[in-house]
Amino acid sequence: MKRSWLLLPVLLVAILIVACEKRTIADIQADPSRYQNKDVSIEGTVTNSFGAFGPGAYEVDDGTGRMWVVAERGGVPSQGARVRVTGRVNTGVTFGGRSFGLVLRESSRNARGPASPRS
Repeated sequence: MKRSWLLLPVLLVAILIVACEKRTIADIQADPSRYQNKDVSIEGTVTNSFGAFGPGAYEVDDGTGRMWVVAERGGVPSQGARVRVTGRVNTGVTFGGRSFGLVLRESSRNARGPASPRS
């Protein structure tokens, strides 16, 4: 019985790692329905951004493709920043008067490189 209680924390950690696993942008773009409304992480370089201290959006290139990330609070990272972003994959999003086919709605971000209002 004690062994099963020891396995429980290990199982929970494994589930959390798999549930928010880092994916390539090409993986997500190849099968967006598989990731729809699920938490995923991507990592890459910011190639384009708009917005300031409030809502905004920025494009991340991970070498396999590019994807727009919507940041609804806390500003956006500068062009050239290296970021790891976690969020939910959504399709058909309109933000700031612009339409995006496939986006990641940011829930957390770590940025390195040029200054970022939120890291």
